[in-house]
Amino acid sequence: MRQVAENDLRQLVSESLRESNDSYTIQELFERFPTATELMDISEQQLVSIKGIGKGKARQITAMLKLAKVLAIPDQDQHIIRSPKDVFHLLESDLRYEQKEHFICLFLNTKNRLIFKEVISIGSLNAAIVHPREVFHAAIRRCSASLICAHNHPSGDPEPSIEDVNLTKRLIAAGEIIGIEVLDHIIIGGNRFYSLKEHGLI
Repeated sequence: MRQVAENDLRQLVSESLRESNDSYTIQELFERFPTATELMDISEQQLVSIKGIGKGKARQITAMLKLAKVLAIPDQDQHIIRSPKDVFHLLESDLRYEQKEHFICLFLNTKNRLIFKEVISIGSLNAAIVHPREVFHAAIRRCSASLICAHNHPSGDPEPSIEDVNLTKRLIAAGEIIGIEVLDHIIIGGNRFYSLKEHGLI
């Protein structure tokens, strides 16, 4: 899914409101709705609760955001996750040459279409420290139906460690309680990937 860059969106809203980037109204707006995804779903009622935004400006902003959302829709079809290979192709360029472990979650809707991808944590050379609450806090915020975890092994070997397997099982258990399914955990190393689900480890 094509994502609107946060800085670009901030500039667009600032110009629409004829406000400077560091004005109280813009600061308050982006403090309450810090990501493009959250801002895209904002309502007029939420906007008018911010000092400096009346009904007219609120309608102007929501109309602009609806247009941005419509223009982004065609690209979404490119990111329906059907297999671990889809995850690999989506993330390989982001993770392949990283020297630290990056733990990323792909948040999906009920049709396995990507809603958002987010780096949950960045670890050391050989470890990414992740807690289930961080993963599911982000998943709930994105209104996800399911999620796929992924991280890189800077060593180039995608074989999972015992810690990788145990973390995945903890995330699956937490997801069952919350009602958000963890579909898979993909590990990327060099130009290879390892799916815990395909190998029967989850």
